[in-house]
Amino acid sequence: MGPVFVETLPVRKFHGIGPATAKKMERLRIATGLDLRAQTLAFLQQYFGKAGSYYYWAARGVDERPVRADRIRKSVGAENTFPTDLFTHEAARDALREIVDKVWAYCEHAGIRGRTVTLKVKFANFQQITRSRTGQMQIGTRGELEQLSSALLEPLFPIRRGVRLLGISLSSLAEESEREPEFSLPV
Repeated sequence: MGPVFVETLPVRKFHGIGPATAKKMERLRIATGLDLRAQTLAFLQQYFGKAGSYYYWAARGVDERPVRADRIRKSVGAENTFPTDLFTHEAARDALREIVDKVWAYCEHAGIRGRTVTLKVKFANFQQITRSRTGQMQIGTRGELEQLSSALLEPLFPIRRGVRLLGISLSSLAEESEREPEFSLPV
């Protein structure tokens, strides 16, 4: 499955191939993974140096880079799609509480905290918007996460279109042991 997928993949989609390398490959008539696989190791090393070896093996679906399952995530989030659209601030705020619970439960379990809260809203017509706020300090409690999430939601109301989906994500993550003093909101 991997090698077949790689054959049809444009080379610009390969990890490590940026715009300049993609243009160079294009000049060498290498447009897809299949074109890349047709090249010899010596040819790729001649034109791309050390990276040529990586491109040679990547075109064959082989990647020996170690998997780092223990690295900290960049963000954590949850979202809900509602069976009926939400039209009031109260209904949206109540629905948001369950989503905040999910995000905070993950943070507690993983021992992580974050500084950036992002609200995702998808309307009945599938238009999607996001709103974010980054604090100088990490969010230290579930209540702070809920308060910030609600503060991002409130200015959207009243609305003309129903809310189909709400989501919350927390980013700028760090392990709890590395966290800074508690986040505080201006009054």
